[in-house]
Amino acid sequence: MKKAILVEKLSQDEARGRGVAEWPIWECEPSLFPWHYDQEECCYLLEGEVTVHSEAGAQELGPGDYVTFPRGLACTWHVRTKVRKHYTFP
Repeated sequence: MKKAILVEKLSQDEARGRGVAEWPIWECEPSLFPWHYDQEECCYLLEGEVTVHSEAGAQELGPGDYVTFPRGLACTWHVRTKVRKHYTFP
């Protein structure tokens, strides 16, 4: 079964309501790298453009996206412009 990346568009108010501002921030310069999620991760993109390639296809991500990466997902991140995101492991 293919693992799906779930994406929701959230306003800043909706993100605040989920407590996103309290989460750590991760930043990454433009790059291409493989990644494997050993546990579920949720993140909220503050800035940047990313394409995440997985067996389910390519997913474009950008500012305002609230993303859930499922446990066990193997993918490749293509960071096209510098990314800043809040993240947590629920």
